[in-house]
Amino acid sequence: MEGKLEQIVSKTERLGVVGSPSSTTQLTLDVLGSAVNRKLVGELALFHFNQDATPHFALGQITEVQLRNIWHEDPTMRSLIRQRGRVDAVSERQDTHLGQMVLSAVFKDSSTRGYEPSILGTVPSTGTPIHIVTDEVLAELLRPYREQIFYLGHVYGSTPKLPLWFKHFDRGPDGAGEAYHMGIFGKTGSGKSVLAKMILTAYARYPQMALLVIDPQGEFSKDMKPGGTSGEFALPVGDVLRKFGKKPVVLTIRNLVLDRWELFEEILYESKFFERLTMPKGENRKAACSILAEKIQKAKIKLADLHERASFDKAWSILMDEKTQKVFYRSETSRTRFNEAMIEADADEFFREQWGPVAELFREDRPQAKSIDKALSWLLATDTNNRPVLVIDLSKEQNVGLFWNDLIQSLVIKRLLDGLSQTAERFYQDGKNLNTLVIIDEAHRLAPRELPREDDAAHGVRSVLIDAARTTRKYGLGWMFISQTLSSLHQEILQQFRIFFFGFGLGLGQEFQALRQLVGSSGTALNLYQLFRDPHSAFDVASRQYSFMTIGPVSPLSFSGTPLFLNAFNRREDFLKANDIDIKSIPTKRDASHAS
Repeated sequence: MEGKLEQIVSKTERLGVVGSPSSTTQLTLDVLGSAVNRKLVGELALFHFNQDATPHFALGQITEVQLRNIWHEDPTMRSLIRQRGRVDAVSERQDTHLGQMVLSAVFKDSSTRGYEPSILGTVPSTGTPIHIVTDEVLAELLRPYREQIFYLGHVYGSTPKLPLWFKHFDRGPDGAGEAYHMGIFGKTGSGKSVLAKMILTAYARYPQMALLVIDPQGEFSKDMKPGGTSGEFALPVGDVLRKFGKKPVVLTIRNLVLDRWELFEEILYESKFFERLTMPKGENRKAACSILAEKIQKAKIKLADLHERASFDKAWSILMDEKTQKVFYRSETSRTRFNEAMIEADADEFFREQWGPVAELFREDRPQAKSIDKALSWLLATDTNNRPVLVIDLSKEQNVGLFWNDLIQSLVIKRLLDGLSQTAERFYQDGKNLNTLVIIDEAHRLAPRELPREDDAAHGVRSVLIDAARTTRKYGLGWMFISQTLSSLHQEILQQFRIFFFGFGLGLGQEFQALRQLVGSSGTALNLYQLFRDPHSAFDVASRQYSFMTIGPVSPLSFSGTPLFLNAFNRREDFLKANDIDIKSIPTKRDASHAS
């Protein structure tokens, strides 16, 4: 008696049959005459076969279709066609359409446990029917895993939703047992940020999982407000998180307190404080910052009190002291120039314009302020019922009254990354799993392959990220990097990724070479990727297609490691409905929460 899946498959459209030559990794598909006029490239197809006396089902995507007509290839016939345009006896009638089908998953029918992963250990005979896959087929095939399935879009160029799964990083139900890293790549406008937000909501389903977003441009923070959205795809991420019982928290540079003297030295060095006192960047300026910080600490002044006028007056008197000046200026001429600049300077103006914007970064009594250590400890605590989502908004829009630029941003990100790594190691030593995902936007700016030698801050950030990518998986700390470029991201980080999403824009030059190396193939999968259209070439917003190629253990249909292709949802209603998320019942009057 036929099984239920066999009955469902028998009612679906037949696209063709297994042809020759075929192998256990790629099958030739002899397309039936009834299917030659329909779109085949990108379609998910399935065939049934027996292996070891057990029913099996193999799935894969059609990546290419070739037309062959041996009569049209004959030189004599070509001459005739040149004159007539076609030969009715052979033109079209003798055409054969050959498809290439890359297999991604094989399941065996276990009568007791449903459908289990298997392998294609043999090649089915020619003539084996190949059917199109429908939502009904996938629902039956993946019935044992339906609670784990999450949808980001449809099968590329087709109607069935592509089943994916995003497991938390701990053991137990729905757990992967370890953390893993992933990357999302594509040009601006390719849909990578929206895809990242959808993946964030997939992980937010797990109460035991914490999420941290390092947001240099402030894009994610806008989506955390009730009803808040940014961009053309209006996905209210904050509302979805609250639906899952998560507490979305946004910390901006206005309420994120820096808490290290080393940071004070580095930021003061980068400010115009010493530049206005005739001291250019260099060893003397570094020494001056270091000695000033050391003497302020000896004077029992706390970092959090640097914004007070008394603290500034003490720092000013330290710099006026001849003994202090001799430490960082050996030349009497240089000391004299520096001392004269201080005498002529307006101390009130220096306090207001130069010292204050730097000192404010370390001030603890700002509204809803939280130090980096306290924010990370709150986020990573594992003794809460539903762990939160923390977004660190480091965008320039928040910097009014503060000293802020790209270099300071890098220093703060390095401090965050150092804190994460230290906390993760401490948890690991206590036998705890962090079960946390860190999402980093604009990753190509933070971990590029090439950096200027003199940019110490950027080198520091990149070094921490490389080390974290190598070591934090065992702590249960995973990373998601979002980048506009693939070729310029540091190679050692790329080598640590388990899951990749490649959007439009990597099909030429160095980007395509980097993509070819990662995919490990120059065959039909990459040919299909190069067919991706620029989403902005559509006639209107509603018809834009955000296509992605994904590699890695992200789908129950891809445990063989072959690429899968999807079109991401371009309407929030489709995304919410596919994943059964109802946000209508969520109050919209609350503001985004802050850590407490």
